[in-house]
Amino acid sequence: MKTLLNALALTGSLALAASAEPALTIYNQNFAVVRDTVPLDLKAGPNAVVYTGATAQVEPDSVILRDPAGKHSLQILEQNYRNDPVSQGLLLSLFEGKTIDFERMRLKDNTQVPELISGKIIRSGYVPGGGGNQQPIIEVNGKLQFSLPGQPLFPDLGNDTILKPAFNWVLQSDKPGRFDAEVGYITEGLNWSASYNLVSPEKGDLVDLVGWITMNNNSGKTFENAKIKLMAGDVNKIRSQNRPMYARAALGMLMDNAEAAPAVSEKAFDEFHLYSIARPTTLHDRETKQVEFVHAEKVYAPTIYVYDGAIGYRFYGLNVNQGWGQTDNKNVLVQREFKNAETNHLGIALPAGKLRFYRRDDDGQLQFVGENTIDHTPRNETVRVTTGNAFDLVGERKQTNFHVDTADKQMDESFEITLRNRKKTEPVEIRVVEHLYRWSNWKITASSDSYVKKDSQTIEFRIPVKPDEEKTVTYTVHYSW
Repeated sequence: MKTLLNALALTGSLALAASAEPALTIYNQNFAVVRDTVPLDLKAGPNAVVYTGATAQVEPDSVILRDPAGKHSLQILEQNYRNDPVSQGLLLSLFEGKTIDFERMRLKDNTQVPELISGKIIRSGYVPGGGGNQQPIIEVNGKLQFSLPGQPLFPDLGNDTILKPAFNWVLQSDKPGRFDAEVGYITEGLNWSASYNLVSPEKGDLVDLVGWITMNNNSGKTFENAKIKLMAGDVNKIRSQNRPMYARAALGMLMDNAEAAPAVSEKAFDEFHLYSIARPTTLHDRETKQVEFVHAEKVYAPTIYVYDGAIGYRFYGLNVNQGWGQTDNKNVLVQREFKNAETNHLGIALPAGKLRFYRRDDDGQLQFVGENTIDHTPRNETVRVTTGNAFDLVGERKQTNFHVDTADKQMDESFEITLRNRKKTEPVEIRVVEHLYRWSNWKITASSDSYVKKDSQTIEFRIPVKPDEEKTVTYTVHYSW
C-alpha cells in the first residue's frame, strides 16, 4: 500500500471531463446506457484520475473503461464515487466550531444597508445523505440562537468539497501514453415515449399518421451532440443493488459498436427494437425533446361500432343466478382499427404509446375526437383502440326468458338487444358482442340474425342499421352440464 501511495504522489492527479459526441441508448423504463470519450494522459503504473463527466444518477458499479484502439491495458484499481456537491449546508458543517461572518441588512436613514456580524457555528443543522435538516445553532455575542443571523460568508470552500459529482479513480496502465478512452455506464433519469397523431378528413376512413418520439432528460447532465438510440421493448431491469442483465448486454454492445446509423431507422435487436436518431443532437438536462420518427399517409383505419351490453361479465364457472349479467349499459363504443403493414403504408414496429385521433371539420379545422394507448405492435399486426362512446347510437339489452333445471342439469336463457341509429343520413354497422358466461357447454338454439363465434365464450352479430332506424336482435342459448 505504501508503494501505491508513493506512486500516486509521483504521478499526480488528472481531472477529466467528457469530450464531445457521447452516445446514448435510452430505454422507455427511465434508464439509459451512456458512452463518453475522455482524454487520458497516463504514466506507467498507478494514476490518480478524477472524472466529473458522469450523470448525477449513474450506477457506479456499471462503469466500464477501456482504450477503444486496444493499445493500452487499463485497470481500475480503486473507484470512489462522490455525489455530495458543495452547498451552504455542507459548508456550514465543515466550519462547525469556527467563527465566520454573516451578512444581514439593517435600516439606516430609511435605507437598507448591509452589515457584518460574527457568529460561531455550534451546529450546522446539515444532515449528510439527505436525511432531513436540523435547526442550526449559532453563537452571536455570547448567546445562542436557533437560526442563521444572516447570509453566511465563507472564507473558502474547504479542503474536502467538490463542485459536481465525481469519480475518483486509481487507474493502472501498462505503459505511458496519451489517448482517448471510452467510459460507459448505466444511469437513471433518462426516458422516452412514443405518441401518435392520426388525422382523418371530414368523411372517410383514410388517415394520416405522424409518430413522435419524446425524450426526457432528468439525469443531471447535458449531452452535447449526442448520438442517440432508443430501445423499445419490455427489458428486464432489476431495481436493486444488482445490475440488470439486459442493460449490461446493451452496455457491451454500445462500447463495441461506435457507428451510428446513416439515417433515421428502426431495426430488430435481440428481442427488442432499436430506433436511431438521424443526426447527433444536444439533449439538455431538464429538457424534453421531440423527434418525428414515422409519417404515413392514407392509412386505412375504419371506424367500428361495438355494443357490448354485458361488458365486464365473463365466465367464472357454473352460474345459475338469474340476475347475473343484467346491466343497463346503453353505450355503443367507437373504435378505430388499422393494420400495421406495408400494404397499408406502414409496416414499421410501433413502440407502445398514446394515439390521438383528429378529424377535420367542414371548414378544415381539426377537432379532437378521442385517444387511447397501444402496446408494442410488430409489423403486420392489427391495432384496435376505443376512442369513446357514440353520441347518436344507442343499445339496450334485456333478458326475456330464463329457465334452469338443476335435476336435469340444463338451463335456457333468451335475450333481446335493441339498436337505434339516430344519425340523420349515415347508415352504420354495429357489432353486437354477447358473452355466454354461465357455463362452458352451450348451444345457440334460436337466433334472429347470423352470428360469428369469436371464442369459446363469445359470439358477435354484425347488424346494419339505417339512419333513424331501430333494429332488434334476439337469441336463445341452451346450457348443459
